[in-house]
Amino acid sequence: QVQLLESGGGLVQAGGSLRLSCAASGLPFSLYAMGWFRQAPGKEREFVAGIGWSGGSTHYEDSVKGRFTISRDNAKKTVSLQMNSLKPEDTAVYYCAAKRTVVVHTNPVAYDYWGQGTQVTVSS
Repeated sequence: QVQLLESGGGLVQAGGSLRLSCAASGLPFSLYAMGWFRQAPGKEREFVAGIGWSGGSTHYEDSVKGRFTISRDNAKKTVSLQMNSLKPEDTAVYYCAAKRTVVVHTNPVAYDYWGQGTQVTVSS
């Protein structure tokens, strides 16, 4: 059974930092590209960042470039999202997702597995 378990969300003031982690089990992790998505109330789920199966390629949504960094540890089967200089508009539930492919996909429909999400709230 595939499981993706996010952690690290919370409440932070604008300008602060959080580090999200996603632990995977039940799948050959090194064969999966991983993505982070977010969904704010009343909005569609949107791509935030993605990383290829080797970690050699990354892709970011424009609004988070230079602030967020995605990384992965295939030995530990984890993917992380370091979020710095957080803004109130970053407030959302953040999800990690896995897709068995080499390259990063930005469309959430393309992903095979999803975690339950972790809430990130940035106060102004």
